[in-house]
Amino acid sequence: QVQLVESGGGLVQAGGSLRLSCAASGRTFSSFAMGWFRQAPGKEREVVAAISQSGDKTYYAKSVKGRSTISRDNAKNTMYLQMNSLLPEDTAVYYCAADFGYSDYIRTAGYQYIYWGQGTQVTVSS
Repeated sequence: QVQLVESGGGLVQAGGSLRLSCAASGRTFSSFAMGWFRQAPGKEREVVAAISQSGDKTYYAKSVKGRSTISRDNAKNTMYLQMNSLLPEDTAVYYCAADFGYSDYIRTAGYQYIYWGQGTQVTVSS
């Protein structure tokens, strides 16, 4: 069993930055492919970024590419999402997700993930 806890959300002005963290419990964090998703009011959940077990492979949605960086520290059981040049359309609840596997891969679809955090609100004011 894995528990995921997001933090780092908040209210920020357009153009600002935030760093989201996802802390995982358990001893096998390095065996989980991880991802960040977001859901805005009235919209479907969408993938933001994903990272492989080793951190060598990453994926970014077009909407955040060039403005965001996903990373992980397997020694600290933590994944991060650094978001810069934030836009009002980045406003959403951000969720981290984990999928267990021994190989090194990324997952970009929500249904591929087993574990989910409770979410952290990001609000970008114009």
